[in-house]
Amino acid sequence: MIRLLRPALAIGLLSILTGCSTVSDLVVTNIPDGHQGKPKIVVNLRKQTATLFKGKAQIAESRISAGREGHDTPVGRFHVLRKDEDHRSSVYGDYADRRGRVVTANVDTRKTARPPRAHFVGAPMPFFIEFSPGYGLHAGYLPGYPASHGCVRMPYWKARQFYNTVKPGTPVIIQRG
Repeated sequence: MIRLLRPALAIGLLSILTGCSTVSDLVVTNIPDGHQGKPKIVVNLRKQTATLFKGKAQIAESRISAGREGHDTPVGRFHVLRKDEDHRSSVYGDYADRRGRVVTANVDTRKTARPPRAHFVGAPMPFFIEFSPGYGLHAGYLPGYPASHGCVRMPYWKARQFYNTVKPGTPVIIQRG
């Protein structure tokens, strides 16, 4: 059944079934009609949180996992460049054979040569919101500390909420804390 679902939905279902989400991650706050103003995202790297605003009103907050040491998340003022609901990494993922079986897992294509007759399958990054070339917010694994290659990982349902609220041009502020 999961095979027939869209990749982003399948990952969300798997994260629920495997216990990677908390109940608060599953609560999706609807944006009340009364809130005026444009959306904005503020990421606090020290607190490992992302906050979604509409005007001055805080609409949602999410725990995150940002870039680990050596793969820092860029700090500064950015804008949403593009959105891709079913994005896959062009650098990180697995090498698989023609039947889709993983031959080499967790590769960086810049460092790991492709085995003969294998192809690259990029890591899924559902609800990708690119704010700087090669960096974005997206659904992903949250171990409780900075662990990504520079992106901002969020729980599936929160990533979907942020994705559905913002559009290209939305301000994204990444601060150390």
